[in-house]
Amino acid sequence: MKKTIRLAGIAYESLVNGPGVRRVFFSQGCNHNCKGCFNTETHSFELGEEKDMDELIEGVTNNPFVKGVTFSGGDPLEQADKFSYIAKELNNKIKDRDFNIWCYTGYKFEYIIENLDKRIGWRELINNIDVLVDGKFEEDKKEEGLKFRGSSNQRIINVKESLESESIILLDL
Repeated sequence: MKKTIRLAGIAYESLVNGPGVRRVFFSQGCNHNCKGCFNTETHSFELGEEKDMDELIEGVTNNPFVKGVTFSGGDPLEQADKFSYIAKELNNKIKDRDFNIWCYTGYKFEYIIENLDKRIGWRELINNIDVLVDGKFEEDKKEEGLKFRGSSNQRIINVKESLESESIILLDL
């Protein structure tokens, strides 16, 4: 049986969605509807295209130039069970190169932690990513020169260190 995920699109070699050359999977579906969002076409849960997750994983593992994967959106946490499958498989298959997984979400890290077991796939996704960029895009906090985020309220969180320390550890970029 094919395992599929609904995506709005794929950036095969991105340099702006995290460090290094990255494959970016844009999730289809978002409930946040942030004012000023530049990806409004990703909000509907019906649009986009079903993609075979194993083919997506193979495309990343077979490309030695890809240094990381980024889940963007829409909001990947709306399909957390599917993105967690992709993340877990990538972590299992890529061990011979420096590789990391980033995820963008409109949800705040604190809310995610409070609801880890209330939402399908959240715990497994959080346990299989390295970096979370959290928080809704806020148009009045948009600043030129922000690295890897759209507005200054969004945080770039080192997930593994944050889970270990039980406090939010920001990534120093």
